[in-house]
Amino acid sequence: MQAGSNIIDFKTIEYDHQRNVLTVLDQTRLPNEEVYLTLKTPEDVFEAIKSMNVRGAPLIGITAAYGLVLAGVQGDVQETMRAAELLASARPTAVNLTWALERMKRQISEEPGLHKRLLRAAREIEEIDKTACRKIGEHGATLIKNNASIMVHCNAGALATSGIGTALGIIYTARQQGKKISVYSCETRPLLQGARLTTWELTRQGVDTFAICDNMAASYMSNMDIVLVGADRIAANGDTANKVGTLGLAIIAKHFNIPFYVAAPLSSFDSHVASGINIPIEIRSPDELCSFKGQTIVAEAAQICNPAFDVTPANLISGIVTENGILTPPYGQAITTA
Repeated sequence: MQAGSNIIDFKTIEYDHQRNVLTVLDQTRLPNEEVYLTLKTPEDVFEAIKSMNVRGAPLIGITAAYGLVLAGVQGDVQETMRAAELLASARPTAVNLTWALERMKRQISEEPGLHKRLLRAAREIEEIDKTACRKIGEHGATLIKNNASIMVHCNAGALATSGIGTALGIIYTARQQGKKISVYSCETRPLLQGARLTTWELTRQGVDTFAICDNMAASYMSNMDIVLVGADRIAANGDTANKVGTLGLAIIAKHFNIPFYVAAPLSSFDSHVASGINIPIEIRSPDELCSFKGQTIVAEAAQICNPAFDVTPANLISGIVTENGILTPPYGQAITTA
């Protein structure tokens, strides 16, 4: 099989032009059920993103783009702009959402053919993502040796994109090149994206996969060859926001001298944010932390901290794998010329 070709046997998203509906894989139901949701309105799309039926920075942007396609079917400019504002508020940290919506908004005008223009733009965004995933996989595979042990966090795979994924796309591409790989997937509390989603995706593709609790990472890190993670927003200096727990992995990797790489498309970079301190961090509902399998696991009087992301300083990152190549320090200069 040619390296970089799409080996994924499921779809995360599909737009039906005839019915003007969007079908998405409900990621809250994995790994137990493979259920697809039909989204008919921008409000449906907003709720799917907010509730994390759809998640992963690149896929959030693509889904929001198609949400505007749903809004623009009647050619109503004001209604379409209102939908853009609604969708932009769904989740604050992933900059891909803003990137995609800004591209879409350039198509909104009183000229005839609004829906057609929006659909063309959304399809372009989807194709940009697929191409970026393939190229990230090709560049990143050069970092992977045969018989490598790799630690990952959350889910930065095909479930987070419309293509083969970013961090996991590197793994798929390396395997296509004939390299043997073992992956250690941190569970990623509290919503268990690593345990539920990454293990489902990797084992479905035949990858040798081990699930570990988040607090086991330090015990296994010395046996790793590399850590691969995704990104929801990368500041101009290389500071990177990703699923909470990523910072801890980077610190542990630094201690054991294990290479720590971020994999992300250029749409995840935010040149308007100078450093990680300026990245907005989404604070999610305390309910996500208070129960497990329907059972209360936190004392009622306890206060809850539930940030969805943390920020890894650039000085802990060995390199950033993009569709244009692997960026290395100093990141400010590398990002500007990427």
